[in-house]
Amino acid sequence: MDLYKALRKSLEESPIVLKGEYAYFVNPLSDGVPRLNFELMDLVVKSIIKMVDWSQVDLILGIEAMGLPISTLLAYKMKKPMVVARKRSYGLEGEICVDQNTGYSKGELFINDLSPGERILIVDDVLSTGGTMNSIIDGVKKSKAIISKIIIIFEKGDGLIELREKTSENIDSLIRVDMDGENVVFL
Repeated sequence: MDLYKALRKSLEESPIVLKGEYAYFVNPLSDGVPRLNFELMDLVVKSIIKMVDWSQVDLILGIEAMGLPISTLLAYKMKKPMVVARKRSYGLEGEICVDQNTGYSKGELFINDLSPGERILIVDDVLSTGGTMNSIIDGVKKSKAIISKIIIIFEKGDGLIELREKTSENIDSLIRVDMDGENVVFL
């Protein structure tokens, strides 16, 4: 099965839940439930590997929580180090705190161990409004590291387009979707 068909099938099988007024699909790649199978992860990882110029990547930055399974597999397969944007502070020297604002929650993320001039691939599961990723971009720039590419699995709505225009970053997704309130709509 090709990636688009596999992602579409996984979304068609995803339960839809409401968090306040925010319609949210519960998908194995974005939530870890229903269970994530290795075939879908393998398709996603192989597709991302083809999308990236690996000679321009020194480090992979995965975003907690669901950016981590794919980031980890990419780091392993491509023999690149990885760091995590975490929801918990460790208070380490050079730690960067960024706001995490999503359609249904607010909090902070903490980025550690980025070096000036280091070329970063950022990987995450869903980009809706772009608020969290915009903060991550600002945090990476504070460290004086360079963003080589950003890969999102699910592009939901127009947030990625708006963020790309705002930041001029090299951002791509594997599939573009939206919600009509009760269903996932494929764009």
